[in-house]
Amino acid sequence: MSISGRRYLTITVYLLIVMTAAAGQPPAKDQRHDIPKNAQALNYGRGWECDPGFHKVKEHCSRTKVPANAYSVVTSYRNGWECSRGYREVNGSCVIIYVPPNAYLNASGNGGWMCERGYRAVSNTCIAIKVPANGYLTNSSNGSGWACDRGYRATSTTCVAVNVPKNGYLTDSSYSASWKCDRGYRAVNDACIAIKVPPNEHLVNTSYGSGWKCNRGYKASIDSCVAIDIPQNAHLDFTGEKWKCNKPYRKDQDRCTLP
Repeated sequence: MSISGRRYLTITVYLLIVMTAAAGQPPAKDQRHDIPKNAQALNYGRGWECDPGFHKVKEHCSRTKVPANAYSVVTSYRNGWECSRGYREVNGSCVIIYVPPNAYLNASGNGGWMCERGYRAVSNTCIAIKVPANGYLTNSSNGSGWACDRGYRATSTTCVAVNVPKNGYLTDSSYSASWKCDRGYRAVNDACIAIKVPPNEHLVNTSYGSGWKCNRGYKASIDSCVAIDIPQNAHLDFTGEKWKCNKPYRKDQDRCTLP
């Protein structure tokens, strides 16, 4: 027998075995008798869902009674209806949501209302926000609802000018209006006082300390910078403020000696 003949015989035998096994199995159970009245099988998977106008109650479909100002929805939970926009559910009915002047319904249309920009909610009303002179409205619903222009500081109800001293400048803080001193000056009370720079030093941008630092090879002594006395066989360390013995010398008090 040729190879093609043997292949045909094998396939024929396999089909006979499959058909015999299938014939011996009981027919699949028809699930349609499990579907209650006014329902239909799901398009995907097993189970069923109620027809439009009905909602599920335990294992059957009950006709949905839609109250005024509501509409029917196809759902497997709740009562089969939802309130129209501008109404909210209260004890099985839909009652109108009161929207005060200068307000609007929230995004869902069923959860409440929000005040328009320039107003804030007080009880069941929207009160105009009083913006003081040299102030402007913010987009925040928290706090006062307004902020002061640059160069002004907020009090409880007003915006007062920030008094910037000579040799100072306004800061760009988004949290508070204030000022800082120019480089070479430091804040003392409400003024900017010049930093006294001793010889052999340079200014540093720090908000603490003296405001100056000694040059390399010098160290601070009260209000001045004095030269560092480097002994023989030594060198300045990486800080430039201390000395270190050359190898193989070792520090012995104020000098470097061989071990």
